[in-house]
Amino acid sequence: MWKKMVLMAAFFSGLTFGEVAAAENGLRISILGDSYSTFRNWIPKGNAVYYPTPKSKNDVSSVEECWWHIVVKELGAKLEKNDSWSGSTICFTGYYGKDACRSSFVNRVNLLGDPDLILICGGTNDSWANSPVGEYKWEKWNRTDLYSFRPAMAKMLAEIKTLYPGARVIFILNSGLKPAINDSVRKICSYYGVQCVDLKNIDKQSSHPSVKGMKEFARQVIEAINSPAGETQP
Repeated sequence: MWKKMVLMAAFFSGLTFGEVAAAENGLRISILGDSYSTFRNWIPKGNAVYYPTPKSKNDVSSVEECWWHIVVKELGAKLEKNDSWSGSTICFTGYYGKDACRSSFVNRVNLLGDPDLILICGGTNDSWANSPVGEYKWEKWNRTDLYSFRPAMAKMLAEIKTLYPGARVIFILNSGLKPAINDSVRKICSYYGVQCVDLKNIDKQSSHPSVKGMKEFARQVIEAINSPAGETQP
């Protein structure tokens, strides 16, 4: 409680999150993500992992090379939870039209602990899996709605705002996704007052950030964190 009061006071006084973290050395960060944020033994047991596995064909081999680990270290923060799942979609429709409710972001929003800052990196698999985009819907979602991206993302952010009212939320949007996904993410983030950062020029191997890409990924996220709260990056 005391730390949250200090953080709130810092926001009103104009300090950045990075400055607060350096002063407090106790900022709790939670990650809600897909393969880009996984690492073996650093995510919940049973969640599918991408880094490091033989199939990944990627030079990331150490957890210290992961974007989120770099962010936590650079901010002098603490990792509260990393609930990432390789191949996961935000909505309930996964690859080949299969039901992906269990691994979906919507189904995992309540597993983030007690964070001060939530970093969401998703939408990539919704784009790659050709999940239905659907129509915008801002309330009273039913299960059928959640098989489409737009209503599922809206519900995810609405629930995060309700479950973690004291946390700052940043959505990280991957580069190279379908325009419909990009436009939807930006509109839904704007509706809920969630900061959105568009990744740019991330080096990738097998469509996933390489060691070089992870460093640039982390740099852009830290830059977003240190921008005024709620400011959407161009």
